[in-house]
Amino acid sequence: MRKPSTISTKYNWLAVSLFLFGLAVACKTSQEPDPTPDPGTGGGGVTYKPTPVALRKPANFPDVIYDLTSNPLTAEGIALGKSLFYDAQLSRDTTVSCGFCHQQFAGFGHSDHALSHGIGGKFGTRNVPGLQNLAWDREFFWDGGVTSLDELPMTPIQNAVEMDLKFSDALSRVQKSPKYPALFKAAFGSDTVTTARFLKAISQFLLTLVSADSRYDKYVRKEAGGDLTSDEVAGLTVFQQKCATCHATDLFTDRSYRNNGLPVAAINDQGRYKITLNEADRLKFKVPSLRNVERTFPYMHDGRFTTLEQVIDHYRSGVNDSPTLDPALKLNGQLGIALTDTEKKQVIAFLKTLSDDTFINNRAFSAN
Repeated sequence: MRKPSTISTKYNWLAVSLFLFGLAVACKTSQEPDPTPDPGTGGGGVTYKPTPVALRKPANFPDVIYDLTSNPLTAEGIALGKSLFYDAQLSRDTTVSCGFCHQQFAGFGHSDHALSHGIGGKFGTRNVPGLQNLAWDREFFWDGGVTSLDELPMTPIQNAVEMDLKFSDALSRVQKSPKYPALFKAAFGSDTVTTARFLKAISQFLLTLVSADSRYDKYVRKEAGGDLTSDEVAGLTVFQQKCATCHATDLFTDRSYRNNGLPVAAINDQGRYKITLNEADRLKFKVPSLRNVERTFPYMHDGRFTTLEQVIDHYRSGVNDSPTLDPALKLNGQLGIALTDTEKKQVIAFLKTLSDDTFINNRAFSAN
């Protein structure tokens, strides 16, 4: 039998040596921990330590709906979201930010106009709702057309009469802005700007907008400063008897969609029907929270009423009958809600106890 050559033997030993070296390296590597995954992409990234922030859960509120495990609050994420919320770069002509329409002094609504007011002086078709206690909601806008808080900003940014900018262009502007790399890195461990990070950061800021320090809150929690007058207490009783069917719990909304008997205006807004195409949803709109209602005028989906007195008068004598009118407004064949002049005065007095000056003046929520 022919013996292997010396050269062949040397190559064999070299191959064995390289294999054993590679195996040793592989074993050593497998025993070392991987770098902390980058939560924005799920890939490998450098270790970073954002500052956890607990979502405030008032004692008189129901359970939170938003899934905080998918987007834990951090001080850095909130700061990034706040910067994006007030950044006019996110509109086509760089004049309108989210905060332009959602103004803190108005309960993060827009009291200057009945309808939303966007770039170039254009107007939308609906009143700007206040932003508060969003962790307790699952559907957004007057018709519930958006079902995720994390997707909420995309609609106004791209709306032609609001911010009028393709979302991809908005993202590109943020990617090119010199102020954002450090903010994204602090919030997500990398300065890479992604859609998910952009949206989750804004959600984090919005989730901090908790309004729960009105005189009413202090009254029910038996805290200092929770004194109510006799008229206000009487108004609370009337409210619970005649209004709380829709404006339920201490969120003051049951999150449902209802036809509250408003005559159809020139815009001919059909409400929830536009989303579902279900005849049963025609003329139904989302029940708004009444928190900070003294500040969030004008009222109704189209801002047709400017005072609380006008709102109460609608329910007393202005309800229009239609096939989808809410049953609560047609009891025993009688339209509307029976309220005496005294009860009207008392209910309005109570509604004003829902004003939360701490929320309205919280510098953590303001642009500067």
